[in-house]
Amino acid sequence: MSLQKILQSRNLLFLGLSMIVIGVLLMFPTGFENALQFKDAVKCKVEILEVDDSSIIDTGLIRTGQQVCKVRFLNGRFKNQYSEGWNMLGGSLSLDKVFHKGDYAQAVVHCDDSEIISVNLIDYYRLDGELFLALAFAVFLFVFARGIGIRSVLSFIITILVMWKIVVPLFLNGYNPILVGIIATAIMTFTILFLVYGFNKKLLSSFCGSMSGIFFAMVLSVICTKAFHIHGAVMANSEALLYSGFQDLNLTQIFMASICIGASGSVMDLSVDITSSVAEVVRNCPDITKRKAIKSGLAVARAAMGTMTTTLLLAYSGICIAMLMTFMAQGTPIYNILNNNIVSAEIINTIAGSFGLAVTAPLTAFISGILLTGQFNFTKA
Repeated sequence: MSLQKILQSRNLLFLGLSMIVIGVLLMFPTGFENALQFKDAVKCKVEILEVDDSSIIDTGLIRTGQQVCKVRFLNGRFKNQYSEGWNMLGGSLSLDKVFHKGDYAQAVVHCDDSEIISVNLIDYYRLDGELFLALAFAVFLFVFARGIGIRSVLSFIITILVMWKIVVPLFLNGYNPILVGIIATAIMTFTILFLVYGFNKKLLSSFCGSMSGIFFAMVLSVICTKAFHIHGAVMANSEALLYSGFQDLNLTQIFMASICIGASGSVMDLSVDITSSVAEVVRNCPDITKRKAIKSGLAVARAAMGTMTTTLLLAYSGICIAMLMTFMAQGTPIYNILNNNIVSAEIINTIAGSFGLAVTAPLTAFISGILLTGQFNFTKA
């Protein structure tokens, strides 16, 4: 069998397995399907035809009251019918929205058989734009990377489904967040690397390197969270869970698990870079010794680590930019800023993830140098 046919059969195998996993995850129940309120309400897309802002009260930057809009239903059982929709303003810049003529909104219709009782305008309708972005992303990956691009899209979908269908429900059901985080991260890491490499030595070396860094980041996050007295309520929207019937949740352990999950992406990137580099060196120089292969991997690791740690810092700093601006505008001293619980939580996020990278780099280089040297066979390694 030629090399091209072997690769084609492997790609078809990966594609088939991925589609099976995606299908199973899509059908997998979360256990919270019946938690939805107002199940009989109809959700649909509407077009704003007219607006009446006479009941809106402006107080500085804050707007309260209600906005009455004439709308046309664009889908659902009331398609092409007209009605009045209500948009309630509660004085929150982050939650409120003010519609204008020509906007498209997401609406919840309360009805009695075929008669409309009320129409609540929930938010701007963004699903079309989000779908376009997702399709554009998938097309770009396919055009640029062909088969690997398709596998990347599949791994992206699987990761989303694992988080939504498995990790989040297990957290809500009170399972140990740290254990769930480690196992889920291991499953996602293995799946993604399997789609990239197939089942071979490169998968093994990259997976072992990734999990060593992820496990170290988890251990460090547990130690630092306890030492710094950080409560899991620093996570956005976490307190709302406690007041929604989930008062037994251990938010602090969920915060620790979130650090592990958040760092796994960068750790995986670094391990793949190092493993692929060592594999390419060995492919072009089959007689290279293990020592030299490890040194080549370490050289790549040192260069990659410098940017990857900065990537984590920039990612977490970008999330907190408004808070940092507030501190500066108020003239808050640096020692107060660094001692703030939210800032301390982000420092733990950044440092734990960076330590994970620091552990991943040399271990992946060492494992790759040991496993990939010798008689190199492209279809096996």
